[in-house]
Order: sequence, then structure tokens, then C-alpha cells
Amino acid sequence: MSISTELHCHNTFSNFHVGDEEPPYDCNISIQDQLERSHDLGLDAIFVTNHNTLDGYHQLLEYKNDHNKFKNIDIFPAEEITVDTGEHVLAYGIHDEIPAGISFEEIMDEIRKQDAVSSAPHPFSLINALRESSKKCDMIEVFNSNNVDILSNARATQFALDNGMIQVAGSDSHTLSTLGRCVNVIDAESNVEDVLHAMKRGKIKIIQTGYALQSETIDHLRYKINNSKDYLMDYVSEHYPNQKWLFTLLLRIYDSHQNSPLWSLFYSISVFAMKRISKKKINFQNHDPGFMTDRNLTTIFKMAL
Repeated sequence: MSISTELHCHNTFSNFHVGDEEPPYDCNISIQDQLERSHDLGLDAIFVTNHNTLDGYHQLLEYKNDHNKFKNIDIFPAEEITVDTGEHVLAYGIHDEIPAGISFEEIMDEIRKQDAVSSAPHPFSLINALRESSKKCDMIEVFNSNNVDILSNARATQFALDNGMIQVAGSDSHTLSTLGRCVNVIDAESNVEDVLHAMKRGKIKIIQTGYALQSETIDHLRYKINNSKDYLMDYVSEHYPNQKWLFTLLLRIYDSHQNSPLWSLFYSISVFAMKRISKKKINFQNHDPGFMTDRNLTTIFKMAL
């Protein structure tokens, strides 16, 4: 039996779980909308991978069980866990939530204790990436829809081939339209035990990939900004006190012109900078990516030149 599966998606229960160094609002996809779109796309199963919580899985399962329309969609538990050093790990099929902020080795031990499956999400993205440690996971995400610099996915694919790893793709969906952008087929019966067994044995293949569109990324950023302004002001005050006036000005301009084509220009410039940094520094010259995690804007600007 073949099961078409979404392996990396979020819903509103991911909000307020991302971490202290991130805006609290992460995703605006409701339980109902997530199931409706999964149904419309003809998906057989979805793993809910909210940040640092199993919330969202139980609620989705309950809603599904209360609506006969969704009876043919399997809902499986998962979690995207933040390591104490900032990287992310996906855990598929866990029954107990794994806490954020512990070491990578401790997270891997917890995943194994639960007979679950580990995966390295966006393993060579410019932030939150396991990079070389990805080889310790059961699977590796060689295509992530949000890696719009493209080179991060290319580096992940080469790494997977070099290390003989099981390759999967993830939509990393934070907006409704990107759900199902990437689809994997698992050769298994429709129960979580058989699905996990098949994943560990490599009986899974990518059948669809696609990048998030500019409009989708901007919509997601707009959602985060509109709901996280207090956090953003506090963050800037703490980390960039000398630039607070500039950020305040930009925020006022943004509030007055949220649909301005200026933001599309900023997006294009940002993608160009990410490609430069990915190619010239981090992914193909092995430069320490710490400056991206530290959000050192001056260094990021210099690296992009």
C-alpha cells in the first residue's frame, strides 16, 4: 500500500512554542483549514510537526474523528524540536513531547527511546540547520520549500548522496497554500507502526516538490509582524538599541503601506543576499554560519557583498 504524505507542516498550535528568540506567532493555519486542504489535495496522511509541542496533533485528530468527511486521512504525531544550540530536529511518531533546549544527543536518545524516527529538516539552510550532524538522523530533508536560495537544498542533496541517507522533502508549511507543496509516498500500511518501520527502512520516496512563492513568504512574514510587534520592539531594543529609531520608522512605514510593492523589492534583495551567502560563504566555502544565528546585521551585509 502506498501512502501519500505531508511530512512537514504547522498549524496555529505552533504559536508561542517557537522559542524565546523568535516571534511568538508562527502559523495561522487552523485545524479545520488544514484538514480541508489535505482532503482537497487527496493526501492520505499528514504528520503535524509543530515547534516544540505535540499540541495541534491531538486537536487535529479529534476534529478529524468528529467529521466523517476526513475519515480517510491519517493523522500522525510529530514534533520539530529546537536543540539547545538553535538547530532543529524532526521526530516522527513520538507519543511523549520532547522538550526544547536540550542537547542534540539527548534529543536523539529520546527519539530512540520512543521507537520514533528522526529527520534533519532544512539541514543546510542558513539558520537552524544541523549540517554535518544530519548524518546521525534516520532521514534527511533534501528539499525544503522555504529554502528559496535553492543552494541550501542542493547542498543537502549532495550531502545525502555522499552519506547514503534516506531522502525526504518537506513543505515546511506555515501558510495554507503551501500545505502539500512537497509530497512523499511511503510503502506501508496505514498505521503509525508500519509507517515508521517503512521510513526507517527507506521505503519512502519523494514524488513532488515546489518552492514557496514570493507572495506566500510575504504573507507569512506579514502575519508574524502584525501579531508580534511588541516582541519585535523589545528584541530590537535589547539587541540593536542604536538602530531602534530606524526600525521604528520602518515599522510605521510598513503599517501605512502593508501592500506596497516595496516589500516585494525587499524580498528580492533578501533572496539575492541569501544566495550570495549560501554560495560564497556557508554552504560551499564552509564558513561558520554563526553570524546568521546571531543576526549580526552588519556582518550579514558584508558577507552578502
